[in-house]
Amino acid sequence: MFELFLILLSAVVFPLLHMANAWAFSSLEITPHVGLIYLPAFIRLLNVLVLGKVRGTLATALGGIFLMQLSSDHSLVGVVNVLCSALAPVLAVMVFRFYSGRDVSLLSLKDLGIVTLGYCIANAVFHHLAWSLLDPYQVVKPHQLLWMMLGDFNGALIGAYALKWVAKRFNKGGPAQRG
Repeated sequence: MFELFLILLSAVVFPLLHMANAWAFSSLEITPHVGLIYLPAFIRLLNVLVLGKVRGTLATALGGIFLMQLSSDHSLVGVVNVLCSALAPVLAVMVFRFYSGRDVSLLSLKDLGIVTLGYCIANAVFHHLAWSLLDPYQVVKPHQLLWMMLGDFNGALIGAYALKWVAKRFNKGGPAQRG
């Protein structure tokens, strides 16, 4: 029951942080879907690192669905955006695990940096592939893929530093193994 509460809490936090991020960093937007700082990027990764692969992916997908409802975007592109957002962090964590042979340590900025970079690349590539195929008008500028990676990385790195600080304060630096 507590895990369900955490999934729902995370799913609600995501659209709220998305809206707060849009307000706080609107001057740093490249396009309506790409900004130089995107703090919700870290929530997606945090979901997988803390809740585990399945529950974390579910929390991210639910958060994306909630965000779709708030933005009145009920299109195929909206659904595919949710899928891209949910799959990128779990893929990054799985690739990290495959290549390192261990789980991500929440106390290691190196681990968090590597998985964050992998996530940001996967997220931007997934979204831009989807936009190119389904809604090419969203690909406004040729270099926005790199800007999206940078915005996701900046937001996720800020979150990673905050996570490391919290994990160290509460001695919760073990690997994220749930899932």
